[in-house]
This record gives sequence, structure tokens and C-alpha cells, in this order.
Amino acid sequence: MKALVTGAAGFIGSHVVEALGAAGHEVTGLDLRVPAHDATSEAAHLPGRARPALGEVRLVTGDVRHPAVLDRALDGVDLVVHQAAKVGLGVDVADLPDYASVNVYGTAVLLAAMARSGVGRLVLASSMVVYGEGAYDCGEHGRVRPGPRTREDLAGGVFEPRCPRCGAELTSATIAEDAPPDPRNAYASTKLAQEHLAANWARETGGTAVALRYHNVYGPRMPRDTPYSGVAAIFRSALEAGRAPCVFEDGRQRRDFVHVRDVAEANVAAARARTVPGELAAYNVASGRPHTIGEMAGALAAERNGPEPVVTGEYRLGDVRHIVATPDRAARDLGFRARTGFTEGMREFATAPLG
Repeated sequence: MKALVTGAAGFIGSHVVEALGAAGHEVTGLDLRVPAHDATSEAAHLPGRARPALGEVRLVTGDVRHPAVLDRALDGVDLVVHQAAKVGLGVDVADLPDYASVNVYGTAVLLAAMARSGVGRLVLASSMVVYGEGAYDCGEHGRVRPGPRTREDLAGGVFEPRCPRCGAELTSATIAEDAPPDPRNAYASTKLAQEHLAANWARETGGTAVALRYHNVYGPRMPRDTPYSGVAAIFRSALEAGRAPCVFEDGRQRRDFVHVRDVAEANVAAARARTVPGELAAYNVASGRPHTIGEMAGALAAERNGPEPVVTGEYRLGDVRHIVATPDRAARDLGFRARTGFTEGMREFATAPLG
């Protein structure tokens, strides 16, 4: 198959390009920038996986929001793997226009261009953030959906959500793809909007669409510490500078950390999957083996012989407490299961090159 990967020079996109190429697909990469990292120097940090030479990938430099760029990039393409996005939680409401422009408008322009070009297959990079809080059970009321945590509770060190009906403590459970969406920040809202647009495109064109809801992705080429970086990169950057990682809340937030090479393989599996025309199929991309934020910070500190993490009690209103997924649907329908274990992955990531 001939595949177009948007966001091809980015953290996840560059790994997707590699994985598709290794699987025998002919790849075109679209990005605002030409990849800056050198293929040969980085290969030493990827055991058993050398990056393909850039000459093996057709590169198109341009903005996914520009129809003329897309028409050129889509020429002869059978499949689009849409990774381009503005990522991260965001800083404040001033970020809303950029998130909506890149993630929502950019996806709409892409889907319109795919319809013009007759491209009928889409793999969309979605996110666990569409769920909001994860799944919770109350001893009296069963499965419940807690509301957003209040500033007053968080400031007072009350981090665990309570039952919205009786106020009792809840037990965190795994969340499946049929859970109702509940986006709680700008990024989450735009990722859900991308899914809705993709579903609309599939219905109207008869195309096939797969949304991969990535959980906490980490690994080589992860962007360095910025307000929009993932927590793993923030901790790695602190340790690299000789500082202790600062862990928000009490460090007991549970997440599913999934290695970027596993995420890339999930995209390959989705590219070849038999899905129902005219529908969007959503899948969790997760390891199925959750860990706390504190455990992740501790593992990185130990691997780098750095300072012990410091639990600060700070918080961000847009954050959720626990989000743990079941990966069973992806295993059943796509034949995908993450292979990189937490210990192995953190050992590599502790010294891997960042973007």
C-alpha cells in the first residue's frame, strides 16, 4: 500500500514512518518541517531497529491545513495515517484557537482532500483524553462517572474522585472503548472532534476509519520539556539537567505507559485491518499494565542514578486522576498487543535521544 503519514517528522509520526516502511508500504511523509535528526547517529539508540534513510521516504513539506499541499501529498496514495496535531494539555484558554485550527480544521481540510483524491482508508491518531476520567466503581452504586475535580479539593490535597451520588470513595477500573466520552481540556475536545469528523467522512464516502486512542506514549525522540510535553519527557529533561523530577499531586495517579515503537506497530496493524466501510472503529492502544506517575519518575531516576523524585502536591485543573485501559479489543480485532515492558522501556528511555 502507498501511505501518507501526516506529522511524519514528529515524535510518533517518525516511528510510524519507519514501521510502515519495514512492513513493505511505500511511504510519503508530510510535515511542517524536514526531520532534523540524523538517521545514522540515532540508530545506535534503537536496538535492532535502524532508521530508514530519508531517501526511502518521499517528503512533502507543508501545512495540513493547506488544500494545495494535501492534493500534492495525496497523489497516488491508498491510505492516510493522520498523526499531525497540536499536542499536550495546553497552558490556558489562549491556546484554544491553535488547538481548534490545527487539530479540528486541519483534520477537516485533510478529509475533504481525501474525498477529492479518492483515498478511502484512514488511521487517525486519537487519545485516551477523550474519556476524561477513567472508569470507577462505587460499592453502593456500581459503575459511576465522577465529575471534574474541584480546585478546592485539589488545593486541600483531596485528589481521589468521589462518587457523584453518595460521595463515597471509588475504586479505579479499566476503561473500554464503549465508555462515553467526557473531554476535559482543549486538547481532549479537539481529539474527540477529530473522531467525529472522521466518522462523518467514513459515512459519506464509504471509507474505512480507525481511531487509535493512544495512552501515555514515551520513547526515543520524545519532545523535550515544554508546557506541551508529556510527563515522561518532563521528568527525563529534569534528570538530564541534574534536577529531581517534580511529581504533581501525591504521585499515585495511575496511567498506562506504552512505548512509541508499540504505538507504531499498532498503526501498521490498523492499516491492514479489515474494518467496516462507512464506520469509524476506535481502539485503545495501551500496554494493559498500569503504573503510577511516581513509579515512572522513580524508575527514570534510578536508571540515570539521579536525584530521587520530589512529590510536590501541585496540580493542574485539566488533569484526571486515573486512566487505565483494557487493550482487549485491539488484540481481538487488530491482532495488536504491546510488547515492550515497563522496566525495559524505561531503561531505554532514560538515555535515549530526545527530540
